[in-house]
Amino acid sequence: MLIRKLFKFENAHIVRNCTSDRCKRSIHGHSYKVELLLKASKLDHGQMVYDFGLLKGVIKDLYDSFDHAICFWEHDSAEYIQACKTFSARWVSLPVSPSAEQFSRIFFYLAQQVLASTETQNGEGDVEVYSVIVHETDTGYAQSFAEDISNEQMGLLQLDQIIFSEQIMSEWNDPSMYDNLKAGMKFQNPEVALQVQL
Repeated sequence: MLIRKLFKFENAHIVRNCTSDRCKRSIHGHSYKVELLLKASKLDHGQMVYDFGLLKGVIKDLYDSFDHAICFWEHDSAEYIQACKTFSARWVSLPVSPSAEQFSRIFFYLAQQVLASTETQNGEGDVEVYSVIVHETDTGYAQSFAEDISNEQMGLLQLDQIIFSEQIMSEWNDPSMYDNLKAGMKFQNPEVALQVQL
């Protein structure tokens, strides 16, 4: 079974080496919509794949990190990267270009890492990320699947290569959450007292 959670954010970028002159030479922004699709073959004690409320924690904080931020590719020019850092308190450095395609991989990867590091306590089953769809505009989107995350031709993704500015990290509910995720520490979902025995 699949469930879908929608996230929204505003973001600016340049997509170097693309065909469109406007995209590769000028900073521009989009109103992004991110659809996170989770799948499981079993339902939890609340008869859900995964409680939507649980997605308001670490995953929401990470996705929200991209809101009103500028994203840049770590291999862009040093001058451009420095300008982004100088003139924006909210920036994200990525190991890949900030295209819709790569955003879909980044958001898939981040959710995948969080779920793998989460201890569930309400009978959840084999919950995993099925797909992520990133709508860059009303008419264009990119969609990634598990095989895209490990595809070396698309670029390797590692947590320590996704770098958030100090301003972004200071706004997280737990400012150490990303360091904890990188260190392999476990997140623990709330324990639930069953009211009706199954």
